[in-house]
Amino acid sequence: MKAKKTPRRRTRVRAKTAKPKSHDDYLRGVDTKKRAALQKLRKAIQAAVPKAQECISYGIPSYRVDGKFLVAYGAGSNHCAFYPGSVLDGFKGEVKDYSTSKGTIRFPADKPLPSSLVRKLIKARLAQ
Repeated sequence: MKAKKTPRRRTRVRAKTAKPKSHDDYLRGVDTKKRAALQKLRKAIQAAVPKAQECISYGIPSYRVDGKFLVAYGAGSNHCAFYPGSVLDGFKGEVKDYSTSKGTIRFPADKPLPSSLVRKLIKARLAQ
């Protein structure tokens, strides 16, 4: 009597991509148009909250104040995104031209978010 062979399991091998360790690392991996829009957003965030600490959280550039999450930004395949959190509910009129979800504003790379809107959202976020 022959022993039954057990089928071999196939395992997927994922390519290891280097996780960004800083905002600059993240931006280096983004295409030129998106990088320009995200750099503008980064400057607006830094101007609004100079004491905020840059970090990488969940693989995207983020900011913390006193160790607590404040905001983040990132690039999608067809858009850029700003993550100010739940404060968006109070700005529905000002973000009506953008694609939004619960705590996210998505915008095209060729139409970056206005710095004044970013400042208002951050100010509201800090007040929470």
